This record gives sequence, C-alpha cells and structure tokens, in this order.
Amino acid sequence: MKTLNFLVIGKNQEILETLKRIIENNEGWKAEIRSDETVCPDYIKENEVDIVLLSSGLDEKYENEIKVFCSALGKDVKVIDHYGGGSGLLKNEVYSLFPNLQP
Repeated sequence: MKTLNFLVIGKNQEILETLKRIIENNEGWKAEIRSDETVCPDYIKENEVDIVLLSSGLDEKYENEIKVFCSALGKDVKVIDHYGGGSGLLKNEVYSLFPNLQP
C-alpha cells in the first residue's frame, strides 16, 4: 500500500493537531503540520509530499501562491482546501484525488 504524506498548513494549532490525528488514523497516511507558512515551500521541496492540506486562517494570497508553487514543482503534489467537515469529508477529498487507494 502506498503511503500518503500530508503537509497540513494552517494557523490554529488545535485544529492542526486534530487534523494530524484524523489523518494518521488511516493506515499508510502520515502528516506533518505547520503554522508558519513561510517554511512550507522548502519543506515541500526537501520532503516527499503527496498532499498539501490547507486549513483555516491562511491568507487567500498565500493559498494561491502555494497552489502555483506546487503545480510548478514538477512533482505530483495535490492541494486540498479543507476547512472542516469531519473525517468523512477529508477521506472523500483524498480518495477523489487518489481513487485507486479507496478501500
């Protein structure tokens, strides 16, 4: 089974920790969380990241910039705008990007 590596970016530490827990409750899903978005481009370049999950509190300009950055990398990094809705919604968002991983 392929491991999915997430980078979760947002401003609310409690929400970030909850998202990490929800993500890692799925077999083969690993998450790193960051509240300082300035370090994220270097993290994405230097690590294997499959999904950048955008959480609450980010500036719209930054969200657009990180999407452009990820698409220009030459790596297949998916970006999900996730602002809540529970673990079922998150799974659906992920499986829509990686349908072959759906159980």
